Amino acid sequence: MWVPAAGVPRRLTLSAFCGAGHVCALRCGAARWKDVLARNGRGLSDFHPQLSPSQGLGDSPSWLSRCRLESRHYITSPRLAETVVRLLWGRHDACRLFLECNPGPGILTQALLERGARVIALESDRTFIPHLESLGKNLGGKLDVVHCDFFKLDPRNHGVVKPPSLTSQVLFQNLGIEALPWTKGIPLKVVGIFPTKNERKTLWKLLHDIYSCTSIYRYGRVELNLFVNEKECKKLMANPQNPHLYQALSVLWQVACEIELLHMEPWSSFDIYTQNGQLEKPKCTESLGEIQQKLCFIRLTPRRNLFTENLTAVNYDVFFHMLKQCFMKRNAKLIDHLHSLSPVDAMDILKQTRKKEKTKITNMYPRDFKRLFETIECSKGYTCKWLYDDFMEDIVI
Repeated sequence: MWVPAAGVPRRLTLSAFCGAGHVCALRCGAARWKDVLARNGRGLSDFHPQLSPSQGLGDSPSWLSRCRLESRHYITSPRLAETVVRLLWGRHDACRLFLECNPGPGILTQALLERGARVIALESDRTFIPHLESLGKNLGGKLDVVHCDFFKLDPRNHGVVKPPSLTSQVLFQNLGIEALPWTKGIPLKVVGIFPTKNERKTLWKLLHDIYSCTSIYRYGRVELNLFVNEKECKKLMANPQNPHLYQALSVLWQVACEIELLHMEPWSSFDIYTQNGQLEKPKCTESLGEIQQKLCFIRLTPRRNLFTENLTAVNYDVFFHMLKQCFMKRNAKLIDHLHSLSPVDAMDILKQTRKKEKTKITNMYPRDFKRLFETIECSKGYTCKWLYDDFMEDIVI
């Protein structure tokens, strides 16, 4: 079985030769419908932003003001904080290192510290940092506070990186966090509230990080424990039994991670930090649908057996493309998609995957898509195994 080595993502070793994000030069072989060589693509894991030399982890840019910050939801209820800690402690594992995203007033931070956890508080709003630092006094180094936004780690653009954006490599090195092999335990647990702005793009970025073993996943199978929008949670956990919610995003997350719904909490339980510097309850000016929605606390644990000989951090982008193309015509039959996806004999693929000619895309479970991909990947006698269109490269669905 192919296993990524911690800290050395194999995808990056080939990017200089094959062109970021494309597959024509990779082992599996691929050809575009336009018969154009894959060049100058925008691969999500091939940019190397640099940390500003004038700023360390504790420095903050002078131009950052509160009025430019997004409004965020925070845990301010001790009851809810205790519920979250209880759920995090429910599993019998050795990891007690938590990376908390935007802890704000530090209610959850304090509850974790009282349980004996080591906490790294990544706070994007400097207003909260002095109070958070005060929580760590006399605790023997169990709390580190860093001006950083977890959801802006490793930005996918060129240029100098300034807080609250940071590179995970610099952050983890400064904190003394060491990598664990993918097949070993959990190196750390992330806990927080998923941002409502650009939620879909953030989910896709995290997926690319997992499958390419980059960003925080250079360090092993980092576990995410996050509050997410109820609607988005249902999509992540959807399967053929929920065809109206089932999509490529559902398949990719379920193939990559074990997903557990741990708790549901009304929006009214979370306070909002506004531009005037005050914490307040959500107002009823929001739509009825938003008021009735809940935030779902879910656990996303990367699977030990995610990577195989035929699905690796080198060719995962082909798997992404296959799923995007399949769900673009979600009601079509699998055999019709096979003709446009690959030159490999479609009937032979159906036979090997034990699928019928009438099988539709929405009838296939995540494990079926992984088997389909691996079956095509290991097909012998074909120099080219995949066909794909240029326009699919940057589609986010």
